[in-house]
Amino acid sequence: MSIADNLKKYKTEVETDNVKLIAVSKTQSNEAILEAYNAGQRIFGENHVQELADKEAELPKDIEWHMIGHLQSNKVKYIAPFISLIHGVDSLKLLQEIDKQAKKNKRVIDCLLQVYIADEDTKFGLAYDEIIEILRSEEFSKLENVSITGLMAIATNTKNEKQITIEFNELKVLFDGIKHSFFKDDAYFKEISTGMSADYKIAIEEGSTMVRIGSGIFGKRIIKHFKANPSEN
Repeated sequence: MSIADNLKKYKTEVETDNVKLIAVSKTQSNEAILEAYNAGQRIFGENHVQELADKEAELPKDIEWHMIGHLQSNKVKYIAPFISLIHGVDSLKLLQEIDKQAKKNKRVIDCLLQVYIADEDTKFGLAYDEIIEILRSEEFSKLENVSITGLMAIATNTKNEKQITIEFNELKVLFDGIKHSFFKDDAYFKEISTGMSADYKIAIEEGSTMVRIGSGIFGKRIIKHFKANPSEN
């Protein structure tokens, strides 16, 4: 099947439930992204800052770019002028840098707090108590150019669907608690970004409002030099 055919399948399935489909375009060519774009896709997710900045400069300006990978504070300045949503915010320090760069660009940048829900040491994210601590802090109250619009998480890489369901459910419970405690009157706090190709159906059942699909749309990824240098995040 073509990229357009794959995309149509997912859009029909995902967007019927009012869930946003993020096409994960990391390592994909501009031509492949344009095929998805011409088939109606407008939201694309990237993991690496250099690759993201290069693509934003060359591709249509009405694309909504999401940063879905781990973001280093010293790289925020390269995407601050155009990024639509930063998914993986996992520290107050990173939030403060995003706020600083957003202010320089005279804009407010939407962010998701990344929650650690997986039973894996390799995953990034904040513990539940760390999120509460950030939201209660004086430092957070001073931020004027970031908007926390929800939570993001990656489940354990396992075929145990019961475990994945529990992890996503716990995230939804946390989301509801934070919404009630900190964002009760804020309509913008509404996003739960969970679910990828292997577990997006479970994620949607457990309240996800955004799913990230890559290989299911574009086919098997071709690993490029962006992966080779870990500093290029």
